[in-house]
Amino acid sequence: MSLFLITFWSIIGYLAGSLPWGYWISKYFYKIDIRTRGSGNIGATNVFRVLGPVPGIITFLLDVGKGSLPIILLKHLHQTNTNQAVLLIVGIATIVGSKFSIFLKGKGGKAVNCSFGVLLALIPKEAFVSFLFWVLIFVATGYVSLASIIAAINLPVLLWLFQENREFVTGGIIISLIIVVAHKENIKRLLQRKENRFNLWKR
Repeated sequence: MSLFLITFWSIIGYLAGSLPWGYWISKYFYKIDIRTRGSGNIGATNVFRVLGPVPGIITFLLDVGKGSLPIILLKHLHQTNTNQAVLLIVGIATIVGSKFSIFLKGKGGKAVNCSFGVLLALIPKEAFVSFLFWVLIFVATGYVSLASIIAAINLPVLLWLFQENREFVTGGIIISLIIVVAHKENIKRLLQRKENRFNLWKR
């Protein structure tokens, strides 16, 4: 694939990742700025906490979708001319867009759901295992942030065990670093025992 096409698809990925669904749903349907409520994050967890399960679940699905769609389109349109490195580049560009949204002046969410969407489109088996691991940590602790951090840290190991592919392991390390750095404030609160647990049944 040419450098022009790689750049083009990376821009498409970044723009797709930049779509701030949680912010838009809260602004246009509920007339609030989700960044001023709850944790101040635009992701599905805070939308769920502040607005309830329906907008929270919709935000989750849209965030996963924006991670998957660029990869799915790229694979469909360039089946014989797309290698794993190109797919990873576009996937990482999508995740970067989620973290640094052009629509929110360079600010964004934690990129966890978008990253899951990217992995789901790239390596569905490993994505499913990673999701199960996240669920186990969340159920055991009640902390969404802790589950996301531990799942992210274990992602490169998981990819090495299942893929034994240097490109995917390298991509996993980059994705892991993006997610962990995005959770730096959560890590501080976890260490101080000030992080809020997530109550699934209470709005």
